[in-house]
Amino acid sequence: MNICALSTAKGGAIAVIRVSGPDAISIVSGLFVSSRKGKSLNNAKGQTLHYGTFVAPKSPLCPLSVPRDSVAQSPSPKGDGWGEASSPIDDVLVSVFRAPHSYTGENAVEISCHGSSYIINSILQALISSGCRQAQPGEFTQRAFLNGKMDLSQAEAVADIIASTNAATHRMAMSQLRGNFSSELATLREKLLHLTSLMELELDFSDHEDLEFADRTELLQISHSIFDHIQHLSDSFKVGKALKGGVPVAIVGKTNVGKSTLLNRLLHEDKAIVSDIHGTTRDVIEDTINIRGIDFRFIDTAGLRQTEDKIERIGIERTHKKIQEAAIIIHLADNPDDFNAPITYPFPTNESQSSPKILRVLNKIDALPSQSVPCDSAAGLPILPISAKQNININRLEDALVAAADIPEIKENDIIVTSARHYEALIKAQEALQRVLDGMNIGIPTDLLSEDLRQCLTHLADITGGQISTNEVLSNIFSHFCIGK
Repeated sequence: MNICALSTAKGGAIAVIRVSGPDAISIVSGLFVSSRKGKSLNNAKGQTLHYGTFVAPKSPLCPLSVPRDSVAQSPSPKGDGWGEASSPIDDVLVSVFRAPHSYTGENAVEISCHGSSYIINSILQALISSGCRQAQPGEFTQRAFLNGKMDLSQAEAVADIIASTNAATHRMAMSQLRGNFSSELATLREKLLHLTSLMELELDFSDHEDLEFADRTELLQISHSIFDHIQHLSDSFKVGKALKGGVPVAIVGKTNVGKSTLLNRLLHEDKAIVSDIHGTTRDVIEDTINIRGIDFRFIDTAGLRQTEDKIERIGIERTHKKIQEAAIIIHLADNPDDFNAPITYPFPTNESQSSPKILRVLNKIDALPSQSVPCDSAAGLPILPISAKQNININRLEDALVAAADIPEIKENDIIVTSARHYEALIKAQEALQRVLDGMNIGIPTDLLSEDLRQCLTHLADITGGQISTNEVLSNIFSHFCIGK
């Protein structure tokens, strides 16, 4: 089946329309008049560019029985270059790619035209009338995966590159697209296959009780090494998740201490309503901004206080939930004594989630006597004095946020796990390998060890797509892509 779609954002000066499938070149050839007379795309070499006019039949449908080239390129009596059955749409530049040397691994064509919505729709309509169908989200990349042009982790990296918002997320996606993650997994799988083959060789000779092909001490050492490697990859997910989705920062405190003013100052826009009336913020307000190359997802919460207002109480309940999601909490106060009260934040109950880092920030210092601005609280924890309204020490707060995020510098070839699907597969692989380690320590039978090793291999293969065959799984992954990719 031949597919087509717009691959660039609407509204630009230039648009690119992609076509892929076994008949992609012949379909476009029937709708294209080359500037070089007698030149047909059907005879064009791969990886070549061609300038000419894209034309469409005047009839809504172009009969498939009529040769495309003869319809589009039959000269009219006036010598204008196209026949009476066709009309020009736009002057275009056509890129021809022949299988398997294309993005999808199929015959493919990219049509560069002007960005007019009328022109784009007319070209797409002509292509669909001539034997194409509209591509589904991510279908071009899905075909690239199915045709062996990339593995599944690389295919997912394509979406990450499109969605990258800073240098770190771009470097992570590029590293994955270039196959660094896949190569790492391939090395691990090769070692696991070696272990599995030795154990299964022993099973083939199980009649010889004293025969042992694999030294158990060596197997234990190799298994520990692989386990540590997988652990390192799974641990990187915390950093990857923060960089990809933004480090969640909750701004919490009593009512009317300046939480919304601080949010607006950090975002450089009036995102939240600012008022002297207590309880103005009754819901959670979120937005993301990049500070020193790191995306922070700021959450302005309802003021914490006892209230009989049902709507405000709902907002406070949502505040508690957002605090549990936060990696950093800005405890904002306008009175130094507020920091001496016991902390009552609802910290995460999930043991796998670490408690958030707390930044104690004293706001409105422009309205406080200088002698009443402390350097430390009674507990000896640092307090950062600011004025959100007057923009005092906001740069210091941003520095403190970057330090609290503790995001390492991401280099070009660093492998950072950013996908929850990959993380889940790594955790399952770890659990299977842990059973192998425990089993070798207590001397369980070789056939059980071999089965756990195979499960570990399967979970690692799920990341790159080696074991994925169901259309449901693939559709779920590629449905999040944009149309045209």
